Amino acid sequence: MADKKRIIIIEDDDMILAMYKTKLEQDGYEVITATNGIDGIEVSSKNKADIILLDIIMPGLDGFSVLEDLRKNKGITKTPIVLLTNLGTEEDKEKGQELGAAGYLVKASLTPAQVSAEIKKYLK
Repeated sequence: MADKKRIIIIEDDDMILAMYKTKLEQDGYEVITATNGIDGIEVSSKNKADIILLDIIMPGLDGFSVLEDLRKNKGITKTPIVLLTNLGTEEDKEKGQELGAAGYLVKASLTPAQVSAEIKKYLK
């Protein structure tokens, strides 16, 4: 794969972050990570990504706030941002959609391989 797709993962849990990073790199993606919302906004602004995976529950700036901020950034408006979280309520899904999320994946019900398969749908 000469032209690797770039994924940014914004996730505060180091173990979960490492698990997804490892799986996605094995699948041939370039992965950039951030462990909190503020760093996530900075990393996303400096690095053009093909897709951004964003956790919601994080200390400081939560994922909804990060999503709202990223959608205001002209360079990121068309980048798919997929919420990858353990919040699975319809209310949370609707809020994510209203703020511009391209998708919503519940971590607890998906393996890293399933998440990788879902990512492919957004990269077409």
